[in-house]
Amino acid sequence: MGFPRNRMRRLRTGPAMRSLVRQTKVGADDLIYPLFVREGKGLKEPIKSMAGCFHFSPDTIAAEATEVASLGIPAVLLFGLPDKKDEIGSQAWAEDGVIQRAIEQIKQAVPELLVITDVCLCEFTSHGHCGVVKGDKVDNDSTCGLLTKMALSHAQAGADIVAPSDMMDGRVKCIREALEENGFENVAIMSYAAKYASAFYGPFRDAAESAPSFGDRRTYQMDPPNVGEAMAEIALDIEEGADIVMVKPALAYLDIIYRARQRFDCPIAAYNVSGEYMMVKSSAAAGLADEQATMMEVLTAIKRAGADIIITYSAKEVAKLLS
Repeated sequence: MGFPRNRMRRLRTGPAMRSLVRQTKVGADDLIYPLFVREGKGLKEPIKSMAGCFHFSPDTIAAEATEVASLGIPAVLLFGLPDKKDEIGSQAWAEDGVIQRAIEQIKQAVPELLVITDVCLCEFTSHGHCGVVKGDKVDNDSTCGLLTKMALSHAQAGADIVAPSDMMDGRVKCIREALEENGFENVAIMSYAAKYASAFYGPFRDAAESAPSFGDRRTYQMDPPNVGEAMAEIALDIEEGADIVMVKPALAYLDIIYRARQRFDCPIAAYNVSGEYMMVKSSAAAGLADEQATMMEVLTAIKRAGADIIITYSAKEVAKLLS
């Protein structure tokens, strides 16, 4: 025969054929949708820095959560904006805090929807850092104690999963022990295990009003060039009791997701962060990209790298597109 017997194009002849043999598929049930909840009543306010995203108040969050569940998305991830901040972020574990009330509202409206809560002090502290500041440094061990109080208060309000994003050493162990001791052994921990000090967080910090008032977060978030350190961080969090581990950001760290998938036999989440999300939105708005095609290509790349779970602000759009 004059031509090779194997023609790779045979399996690309049309949409049905390509779908039949597709090796990586993104579904609505792979996704987590982040939501921002702030003090107030009747709020659904557009976030200027994040197209298509909103600030909700506790009394409006349930309607949004109900829509999310109707689209087949299994979980939401809550971030809270209190009306009062102090040096230690005490509103983070208040019984009547904004996140605690939001959890209760969602669970009453759609009990089957998983509620995940971000466990970090940056949105609640007056200085914007992720922990207790002593001098000009964030104190690791005293911060762990406050994060534990925060996570426990979320569990008491009805959270299914708590997600520490602070990057303090040992905080997963502290949270796991407190959950077990207080009868919340079935509340899972999704740790931000390999969270890098990334330039892609800008829109989120505006949305969450959580930019640090001095310095930066490089003494506790990971240095972007480091790979082996990420594997060590993930291994430690698993050892301490994390049920799901996360790589953040996702798109610029596909190699980290891939290495984690090869090494660890546990669910791996990846956060398609605000800067990555807004790159797609901005390029589409400028007429430089097909928004839907680019969005799906990005999420497929994250899934292909090895992520089981993708946290993305595009979750609702993806679910509608796939339905």
